[in-house]
Amino acid sequence: MNHHQQDCIEILVEKARRGQVSRRSFIKAMGILSAMPLAMRNGISWAADKPLVVVNWGGDAIKSFNEAFSKSFTAETGIPVKIDGSGPTEGAIRTQVKSGRPSWDCVDAEPFSAEALGREGVLQPIDYSIVDKSKVFDGLANEYGIAGYMYSYVLAWDTEVFGANGPKDWKDFWDVKKFPGKRTMYKWMNGVLEMALLADGVAPADLYPLDVARAFAKLEELKPHMLAYWGSGAESQQLLLNGEVAMGAIWNTRATLLEKDSEGRIAWSFDNAIVQPSAWGVLAGNPAGKDAAMQYINHALNPAGQVELLKLMGNGTTNPAAQPLLTAELKRYDAGAPENVAVQHKLNIEWYVDNYGPTLDKFLGLIGG
Repeated sequence: MNHHQQDCIEILVEKARRGQVSRRSFIKAMGILSAMPLAMRNGISWAADKPLVVVNWGGDAIKSFNEAFSKSFTAETGIPVKIDGSGPTEGAIRTQVKSGRPSWDCVDAEPFSAEALGREGVLQPIDYSIVDKSKVFDGLANEYGIAGYMYSYVLAWDTEVFGANGPKDWKDFWDVKKFPGKRTMYKWMNGVLEMALLADGVAPADLYPLDVARAFAKLEELKPHMLAYWGSGAESQQLLLNGEVAMGAIWNTRATLLEKDSEGRIAWSFDNAIVQPSAWGVLAGNPAGKDAAMQYINHALNPAGQVELLKLMGNGTTNPAAQPLLTAELKRYDAGAPENVAVQHKLNIEWYVDNYGPTLDKFLGLIGG
């Protein structure tokens, strides 16, 4: 064998170690009889005998993640993927890692949870030698999480109650004289404290650090007009569709469905909504290995998969390269489209990292009392 051929093989081996070459490509290049012993001697493993376990929030998201990312990832790398829909809450992720034998690899987590868990050593840093940071808009790549999609808490209202002149901002949401009727909001505090402060006259630039006491006082003011604090997207959708509430602060994905299901009776817009990203994270000591998990995340950031997820679930894109692939209608529903982000208020992830747990306990006490 000449030196050039040997050097080409060494390059191929090094790329395989780094996860830059799939098992299928390696075997094709080397020939199966020589490739597999060479791979074993050099400590290369694609974990093809066990699936990469990706954990999301269940329901339609299981099928949608498979269609948008997992099938193409497996076809490209030979690594099988299992979607677990049991929900990657902070507690569940901690329990996995503290067991010493985690069964999860990648998680679709809240961005502040990813950062907090990473600082605890529960999640490992995103390996930006494998994950291409340029695949997301500026500000969406953090040490322990990178944004897989965007979503918003929007103001939706019943046009049969308010006609064409419905509420336009959170001050209107609190104005029960001008806009009478029952309301609904999320039973967790994400975005809700921001809505209360904006309704109370705080300028968007002055939102953070959040004045929690002031937000709580404003929420107390609205309590007599709150029918329910919804705990699931389906619940928020039914409350508006059935006419039980006149307006609600709900996820843009549900607002999109409501607009279509009600034939335009339920209206909404991204104006003054609260927008935030999701976060891909990888558990410390994940069983399929760090490189396989990072490769999956990098693949899930590809524009075609993000567009497919927007079509299937309504989750907004985070990759700038996805924008030219969107029709005008799809872009209208994309929480991550720059023109839509420009009219929204961004959730401050750092504030939530530092304050989420204790503030949430107080918030739940307030709305439950």
